[in-house]
Amino acid sequence: MPDTPPLTPHHVAPPPQIIVQQPPTAFGRYGKFLLIALVLAVMALIGMSAKYQSYFSPPGEPQEKYHSLSKTASEKIAIIDISGTIMDTDGFVKKQLDRVSNDDDVVALVLRIDSPGGTVTASDYLYHHVIELAKERKLPVVVSMGGICASGGYYIAMAVGNEEDVIFAEPTTWTGSIGVVIPHYDLSGMLADFHVEDDSIASAQDKLMGSPTRELSDAERAKERKLFQDLVESSFARFKEIVLGGRPKFEQDKDAFKRATTGQIFTASQALELGLVDQIDFVEAAIERAAELAKRKPDDLRCIKYMQPASPLDALMSVKANPPETALGSLRAILDLSVPRAYYLCTWLPGLLDNAGR
Repeated sequence: MPDTPPLTPHHVAPPPQIIVQQPPTAFGRYGKFLLIALVLAVMALIGMSAKYQSYFSPPGEPQEKYHSLSKTASEKIAIIDISGTIMDTDGFVKKQLDRVSNDDDVVALVLRIDSPGGTVTASDYLYHHVIELAKERKLPVVVSMGGICASGGYYIAMAVGNEEDVIFAEPTTWTGSIGVVIPHYDLSGMLADFHVEDDSIASAQDKLMGSPTRELSDAERAKERKLFQDLVESSFARFKEIVLGGRPKFEQDKDAFKRATTGQIFTASQALELGLVDQIDFVEAAIERAAELAKRKPDDLRCIKYMQPASPLDALMSVKANPPETALGSLRAILDLSVPRAYYLCTWLPGLLDNAGR
């Protein structure tokens, strides 16, 4: 038997290779679809963030709050709250108007007025800024009256212009009181009983007009009253012009206009009969009318209102913990009694009303 030659490495058979095929993972199988879904989700989140960013207000500005209609609509009807005595030109009402001015999604305004009025200057100032905002943004304006919308409150309501069917009063609303008053008190007799004499020094006699402590002769008192009456008549003439601008039907009915501008307070039914308001209904009807004037369906709009922002200090401390602020408000009210000032105001004690925050 012949010898078998030794095997060399070249003659050794290579070890078998085993290839194990891994089953496909879920990500590998659906990875493309998951990636596409992720991109779509990110885009949706960005869109939703942009859509709802108006719910979040810059610090210190009025905070937007949902009121009614659609919760998801982008375009909005803004309710502007005008309540309490109108004393401040740069208070919460002006801040609400500024908030609307910077919000392009607002397409209509509802002025929710529950006010007895206030100073001539503050009433006219807010009326002017509502007019300017509506004109600049082409926003329809509708008024919804609360418990009282009198004097300066009614003055601001005239920002609706000559549009029809835009002033809504609730069944229990009191309105009207179209007129002007300058509060004046004569305390000279009381001071005389206590042997107190007004010895004020002024550059001229009329500089002291309106002083409640100065004793006047009949001639001096008649002159002073004439000066104040001229101021009242001038402000009253402007008030009547404003009313005619907002209620143009009075141009054809002078008798109704005369009855409406006597300073009388009217019930909602009386005001409707006179033409001071257009409908007796609630704020929901005013919102629907605002949507109609904006040429939108109510279901396509979100109705919002604004809340005053609360500071951390306000949240931690109650009113009772702030007696200096209360005292300051009372002091301001007392000092206000000594300042001759014209009011579009329905009250007997206008200078005693504290209007903090308005």
